[in-house]
Amino acid sequence: MGKATEIEVTESGGGGMRRRNCACTKDDFLPEESFKSWGNYAKALSETPKRLIERALTRSNDEAELEAKARSHHEMKRTLTWWDLIWFGMGAVIGAGIFVLTGLEAKEEAGPAVVLSYAVSGLSALLSVFCYTEFAVEIPVAGGSFAYLRVELGEFVAFIAAGNILLEYVIGGAAVARSWTSYFATLLNFRSDKFLLTAHGLADGYNQLDPIAVGVCFIICIIAVSSTKGSSRLNYIASIIHIVVILFIIVCGLIKSDTKNYTPFAPFGARGVFKASAVLFFAYVGFDAVSTLAEETKDPGRDIPIGLVGSMVITTTIYCLLAITLCLMQPYQNIDANAPFSVAFKAVGWDWAQYVVAAGALKGMTSVLLVGAVGQARYLTHIARTHMMPPWFSYVDEKTGTPVNATTVMMGATAVIAFFTKLEILSNLLSISTLFIFSLVALSLLIRRYYVSGVTTNANRNKLIMCILLILGSSIGTAAYWGLSEKGWIAYCVTLPVWFLATAGICIFIPRARSPKLWGVPLVPWLPSASIAINIFLLGSIDKDSFIRFAIWTAFLLAYYFFFGLHASYDTAKEFEKSKGWKNNIEEGNAASNGLDSKDAPIASGN
Repeated sequence: MGKATEIEVTESGGGGMRRRNCACTKDDFLPEESFKSWGNYAKALSETPKRLIERALTRSNDEAELEAKARSHHEMKRTLTWWDLIWFGMGAVIGAGIFVLTGLEAKEEAGPAVVLSYAVSGLSALLSVFCYTEFAVEIPVAGGSFAYLRVELGEFVAFIAAGNILLEYVIGGAAVARSWTSYFATLLNFRSDKFLLTAHGLADGYNQLDPIAVGVCFIICIIAVSSTKGSSRLNYIASIIHIVVILFIIVCGLIKSDTKNYTPFAPFGARGVFKASAVLFFAYVGFDAVSTLAEETKDPGRDIPIGLVGSMVITTTIYCLLAITLCLMQPYQNIDANAPFSVAFKAVGWDWAQYVVAAGALKGMTSVLLVGAVGQARYLTHIARTHMMPPWFSYVDEKTGTPVNATTVMMGATAVIAFFTKLEILSNLLSISTLFIFSLVALSLLIRRYYVSGVTTNANRNKLIMCILLILGSSIGTAAYWGLSEKGWIAYCVTLPVWFLATAGICIFIPRARSPKLWGVPLVPWLPSASIAINIFLLGSIDKDSFIRFAIWTAFLLAYYFFFGLHASYDTAKEFEKSKGWKNNIEEGNAASNGLDSKDAPIASGN
């Protein structure tokens, strides 16, 4: 247990934890030894290379992640079932993506073939869902993919992914909040941009200010910190209303359909379909928030697979039906980019229906914001438990059982971004972060099944590394060739067989080192390998400017890690080793050499 945590336990006097909610001190944010004085900090900075090598090579384990929960002062309440998770999953996903981006991508990239774009991105999301389920069942903590990556890929990779996870949630929430404003304007019979304020002194794309989005974020924050079960009930009610409205759109929209609008079906060709798929992956973002609720689920082994997979199958089906309906109602050139379904009903003469659609969209986007607020706070909470972010964020309120500090800060950041930034900029950047993280989770699943220290031989480990490098290299090659070559096909005759043979190599030549205890992903290694390939391929369809923004954010994360996060987690790991009576830094690779059974010893990885 870290030093700050030991101090808090002492102050509690053996009773309930006393928390100074009103007065924040330096120790709430930087309690570690490296930050006790300027001299200590200078010494820590001088040891950065040594500490980086040690921490970058350190992997956590399942038990260590579970032990970290104690640093939140209070337990989160186990109140959720698979029924709650299904509705959370649908509430997290069905929102701005389908009600806004469908129109934008159909009009500018895919035409009526946008239904194929949804099918491709849905397949990619479903494969990622399967990868998430096994981890969420066996490591039921609030950290979601951050915890999974710490266990299999180590602290450094997990932190870079964690920063992008947080970016994903902030940007996703901001995009949905701005879409909320557009549909609210439509509901009041105004133009979709009626309530945006123009700031002429700001750069294009950041000069349309949205004060209503800020107000919506504030209200969602209050609901999210009040109660997880209460949030679940509100999401449940809103999602039911949402589903009724969606059924109305599909049935009534098909009544007013015209098959002539489906000609031409793919005016922008296959390239437009896949380019739209990369952006429309945004529409599936949010399901990973369900994995962060594992700590609050009554029976993770049963409830999480049902909740995650069930909600994703239902969502993909709904998305494809809605995309078909929209493009049958209007020629793709006439679709409104901001409020496509509302304007489509108005165009076919059903003016009154646009209000029903707008009300349903508002309900859906409210659910997305709520579930996003719940999920992002739990990610930040678990990251703070490792001290890679200030431990102040890890505090769980005793009365509500919710991470109040993390929720408030994350929703505040969401509100700021939503106030300034245009939807198109947000959606592209969001897709990069999400596809990057999902690829890492799929990679982690391969490592989890085929590599265990002390079990896997060096020869099999080297075979696994080679096969994984070939899978990644062939996937990147396929994506790069797709992005650079308009009509070429020769390279695919090399990259696709390499991917197939590398995956087959894992299946045939490398024995499994671990079997799942409660729930296992089917078709391993094929399913996670396919998830990696599809996610990387979709990354190749995203515009250059989004990659530049992604690189800038990653550079900022690296700077934070080298100056703060690395030293905080290093000190916390040392404190954890002392509390366990261990001699040196114990990594999964050399636990046995310190007199411990590598299968049973918790790993000193920031815990």
